[in-house]
Amino acid sequence: MSRSGGVGSGRGGRSGRNSGSVGISFSGREIRDLLAAWIALGFAFTLFLDPQLVQDVLAGSIDVGGVVAIFGVALLTVGVGFLLHELAHKVVAVRFGQVAAFRADYGMLFLAIMAGLAGFLFAAPGAVVHRGRITDRENGLIALAGPVTNLGLAAVFLGLAMGGPGLLGVIGSQGLAINLLLAGFNMIPFGPLDGRKVLSWSLPVYLLAAVPSIGLALVVFVL
Repeated sequence: MSRSGGVGSGRGGRSGRNSGSVGISFSGREIRDLLAAWIALGFAFTLFLDPQLVQDVLAGSIDVGGVVAIFGVALLTVGVGFLLHELAHKVVAVRFGQVAAFRADYGMLFLAIMAGLAGFLFAAPGAVVHRGRITDRENGLIALAGPVTNLGLAAVFLGLAMGGPGLLGVIGSQGLAINLLLAGFNMIPFGPLDGRKVLSWSLPVYLLAAVPSIGLALVVFVL
């Protein structure tokens, strides 16, 4: 998810900054926010995958090895999908001369963990905030970068999933499902989601990206 804090220069206009002139850098706060979101989402997904975890902890019969394995899979699937989604927003925003940084929403991270405890998956960990003069096209491409990255990751995880049973197969199948869900959910044209920004720029581009993204996400959700 990305949020524009700048002033748009109008449809078809030119950006007020020199595209590509700014390098990628991360502040200490941004690194902390990314790590906090990554770990919190991994923990929330672990609770979602192992609903008996809390009861096992309270009963003193926790399987440490099993929990570590589930947490590791969560970090490599939902965690990587989230991180690269947000970093894609930042890379493209900086490419267009924006000042961009990820900011975690700690209230939403807490809700994600509570949702995991309740047995369902919810994730709105924060967003890349960018500012500067920008066109509708550039804003749409910044938004589109996240879901497209998740679709690319889904293809990578599909290759792992086709490897058959075993740890790599588990990582592949879960990574495939999570990244398809992330791509589809973020292409919904509502509120601060990426789909709304893409649709505001171009209906054909939106349909080209949204139809397969949302369609595949619905398949995952139904199955």
